[in-house]
Amino acid sequence: MAHPLIKKLDLLPHPEGGYYKHVYRSEDTVSSPKHGLARPSLTHIYFLLLKGQVSRFHRVLHDEVWNHYAGAPLRLFHLHQQQLTEQRLGTEDFEFASVVRAGHYQAAESMGDYTLVGCSVAPGFDFADFSFIEEPSMKQWLEVSHPDMLRFI
Repeated sequence: MAHPLIKKLDLLPHPEGGYYKHVYRSEDTVSSPKHGLARPSLTHIYFLLLKGQVSRFHRVLHDEVWNHYAGAPLRLFHLHQQQLTEQRLGTEDFEFASVVRAGHYQAAESMGDYTLVGCSVAPGFDFADFSFIEEPSMKQWLEVSHPDMLRFI
């Protein structure tokens, strides 16, 4: 049975895993400092991960802010230059927001039955600015150093 938030929020499957819906896309545009192309000044989505689902390691060319809204805490992984850190979002024991810096890899999973978060990107998100881990050396490093993280690739 599908989670009721999928229908209530009209969520769609996301390529990295989980479900999402565009909530806001600024009509104002800015020039990306990364490649000079026009992007909305800000975008925001709802993002839902259900138990057993993962958000695969990916990166976005611009800063992304994650905010916990509902459900179980979220395990959010940051990966940059072979430094892997974990942050937990949600409940009074953890933080409620996290920033993933531009170009850093990120992955996530719910620590319970479901987690609903919001993700804001500035300059705004565009799938052209999104990529999964493709470098063989990065995959090999994860396999050797963090084999438990391979499920996020």
